[in-house]
This record gives sequence, structure tokens and C-alpha cells, in this order.
Amino acid sequence: MSEEQAVQAVVHLYVDGMARAHAGALRKAFHPKASIIGNYDGKIEWLSLDDFIAEVSSHEAAPADAQPLLQIETLDVTGTAASVKIVDDYAGMRFSDYLSLLKIEGRWVIVNKIYHLHS
Repeated sequence: MSEEQAVQAVVHLYVDGMARAHAGALRKAFHPKASIIGNYDGKIEWLSLDDFIAEVSSHEAAPADAQPLLQIETLDVTGTAASVKIVDDYAGMRFSDYLSLLKIEGRWVIVNKIYHLHS
């Protein structure tokens, strides 16, 4: 598997984990010290991974047979660092997510997510 494919696998794990409210998948996709940051309801939201998982868990999970929207718009890998821009839907809302990933101890993880909530 190429580095790009490995990064894509983490991104798919994140989107699927979010759509299905699967805390284990999200914990596998994100570094424990990751930050999730964006403007939500007119206020800045700056969440730890635990707070993000709690927020995701508060919404109804997508049906098991539903295919969550994931459009990878850009993917750039340099050595052990990667940046990915995606468009995804969650809880009836459309987001653009900018994900920063690092390869740590041989495994790609999301260390930072900033997002834009579309109107």
C-alpha cells in the first residue's frame, strides 16, 4: 500500500466513524491529542478528541447500509506529513474538512482537523 493509500484509509475510517458514531474508529483515526476546530453556530468550536467523540455520539448514527459522502479534493504527502481536504456530510450538514496527518510509529493519524460548515 502506498503512503497516499494509507492516508486515504485513515480518512475513510474517520468519515465512516463519524457517520456511524463509532468511537473506536474515531480513536483509531485521530491522535489522542488531536484538536478539532471550526466555526459552528456562529461561535468558534475548539474540541479535544474526547469532546469531539462525545459530540458525534450525541447525534443519530447513519444506517448501516448508508454510504457516507466523502469527496477527497486534495491529498498531499511529504515524508511523514500529509494534508487532505475533503467534503463530507454529517447529521444533515455539509462540511469542508482540512485534515493534518502525521505518520507516528509507522501509522498515519489525524493530528488536527479544521472545518467549514456550509450554509
